[in-house]
Formats: sequence, structure tokens, C-alpha cells
Amino acid sequence: MIETWRWFDLNDPISLKKVAQTGAQGIVSSLNEVPTGEPWPLENLLSRKEAIENAGLKWTVVESIPVHNDIKTRKGNYQQLIENYKESIKNVGKAGIGAVCYNFMPVVDWTRTNLDYLLENTGSALRFDMVDFVAYDIFVLERPNAKASYNDDLISEAKAYFEKMSPEQVALLERNIIAGLPGGEGSYTRESIRAAIAEFIELGEEGLRQNLIAFLAEIVPVAEQSGVNLCVHPDDPPFSLFGLPRVVSTAEDVRKILSAVDSPANGLTLCAGSFGARADNNLVDMANEFGPKIHFVHLRNVVREENGSFYEAEHLDGDNDMVGLIDALLTEEKRRKLAGQDMPIPMRPDHGHLLDDEAGQPNVKPGYSYLGRLKGLAELRGVIHAISHIKQ
Repeated sequence: MIETWRWFDLNDPISLKKVAQTGAQGIVSSLNEVPTGEPWPLENLLSRKEAIENAGLKWTVVESIPVHNDIKTRKGNYQQLIENYKESIKNVGKAGIGAVCYNFMPVVDWTRTNLDYLLENTGSALRFDMVDFVAYDIFVLERPNAKASYNDDLISEAKAYFEKMSPEQVALLERNIIAGLPGGEGSYTRESIRAAIAEFIELGEEGLRQNLIAFLAEIVPVAEQSGVNLCVHPDDPPFSLFGLPRVVSTAEDVRKILSAVDSPANGLTLCAGSFGARADNNLVDMANEFGPKIHFVHLRNVVREENGSFYEAEHLDGDNDMVGLIDALLTEEKRRKLAGQDMPIPMRPDHGHLLDDEAGQPNVKPGYSYLGRLKGLAELRGVIHAISHIKQ
């Protein structure tokens, strides 16, 4: 497996020199300076690539080229936006970068309610608390018909929680949910997010899925011609938020996407933390089934709770079978090698706990602390080396 590291841009507080010191060989990055929907200029890609290579690293995966909401709804100027996306893929290929991770999540990107959830002796973690989220949806955002999305017990818990919240707590929760997290597409106001939610609820799950398939039908041939593998990232969390449709949350969702546009370039980002937030997603089975189409892996663990809440655990702890997953991925790599395919799977330690040495420091991105990810990478590297030795 190729060890990679998420590096945002030249303004990332973690320098490329520090990244190189982690032992990672690859970089996962994006042109965050380009507004969503506009084509990525080749010169920007080459400039970023040069900076990465000057540090002795390789730009392995683009994560991500954001998909404009108008493409997801197929409204407005969506056809021109798709043409712009094609141009971006072509330029990624010309720059020699082999994979593009993207997502098709409606309205909100990856979502957490608590960005500083204190754990005993392991720092602080990211957490999604269902009660907190329901309290926001019903009593703060006041989304029309929001109560229909939840059971009575959850509504009662959320109401009791909301009634005890201070204005400062409400403001913090709102920032965490709709102000945008690292790698996301931006932020909303209450008014704009209510309007966007209503539009996607009207579209529905099957409508959103068909729009994703129509999008892939146009861009996958371009990716093939450009030598680029597309790898869809799952919904995070992998269940409905705000009553929104979700179409990349389960193994069945993945089957539909991969079979609808059957191409080696139409692939999957197997994010263990996202898929693993659902108990009915068996990560080892998914790695075995979708192995040939897995072009990128996020290794992250979670602890799940009965009501849908979860928090991000240490990389080798939690409810996901990380050792079994890595074993399955290494088996897939061995299959590729025997078939004459030189296609190792890029992986990155996804997120990490905030440890004391970085706590309170400015500019530490939620989930993307240096020491937390360094710790996770070292642990995962140990598992990979041990299993690889056994498989020899």
C-alpha cells in the first residue's frame, strides 16, 4: 500500500517537510483556491505538483474536485459545470495524477456536532451526536416537517437537551454543523441551507442516484482517456441528515454505482470511518467484493452507539475490524500483482485525535492534527508490515 497524507495547500500549518518526516510517500491534496464549479487550470496543478515533488513526495490522489450542487440537481447551468469538471479531469491527467476522490453528498459534506470530544488519555476526537443534531434540526434550524424524520424518544431527548443549551452552545453547534469542515465545499446560513435542503428532498433518493449515474456517464469516459481513476467517497455519516437523500451509504449503493457505468475508472474510495459508522456495513466483505475497483482507502475507526451517534476512535480501536480490512486490501494488492497489474492502493490515516501538545494551538484543522495522524499512521504501518510479512 502507498502511505499518503492529506495536505491542504501551501497555507497548511503542517509543512511538506513535516509530512516527509512521517514516512508517507504520497500527498493527497486539492486546489482549494479554485471556486467550486470552475475548471482547474493545468498551471495551478503543475505548480502544486512541483512544490510537492521538491519535498521528495508524490501527488498521488486529488481529494477532491468538488461537485457543484447544480450538477447533483441537474438544474441551472449544470451542463457547463459538467464540461468544466471534464476539463479538470483532463488537466489532472496531464499533470500525471492518477486518482480523483469525489463525493455526491447533498448540501452538507462530512458532518460532526462536536469537534473537541474529550476522551480519557487519548486526547480529543470528532463526534457525531444524534441528540445534538436532532436538537439543531428541529429547534434551531426549524426545518419544516423535521419531526417526521425522527422517533418520539429521540425528539424528547433533543427537546430536553435544547432547553438546557446556552446561546453560546447553540452558536457553537451551528458552526460545527453548517459552517463547513476541512475539505468541504463551504458554509451556509440558516436561510440558504433550508432552501437547499428542500430542493434535494423534492429530488428524492432515486432522483439523486440517477443524477449521479448521468454525471458518471459523462465523466468516466474522459477519466479513462486521461488515465485517471475516479473513486467516489461514501456519505459521512452514511445515513440521512436533515431528511436528505443519501446514495453512497451501503454496499448495495456501491453496487448500483459501479454497475451502472462499468469501467475500471469508475471506482470507490473505501473510507472505513464513513462506511463503518453503520453496523450493517461489513468492511471486510466490502473490500473483498469491490477490491478491483478500490482506488483509494481512508483508514479510520469509530465507536458506534445505538441511536446512530458515534465518535472517532484510535485507528486500531473501535468497532471496525481494521486488521481484517487491511488483510483484505493486501490480498487484493497481491491479486493485482499476480495479474500483472502495478496498482498498489493509496491509503491515508484519516483524521486523528488532538493530543495535548497541539491542543489550543491556532490553525489546527479539526480531525487533521499532525501528531494524531502521525500516531495513527505509525500504528497502521505496523499492521501492514506484520500482515505483509505473514503473506510472503
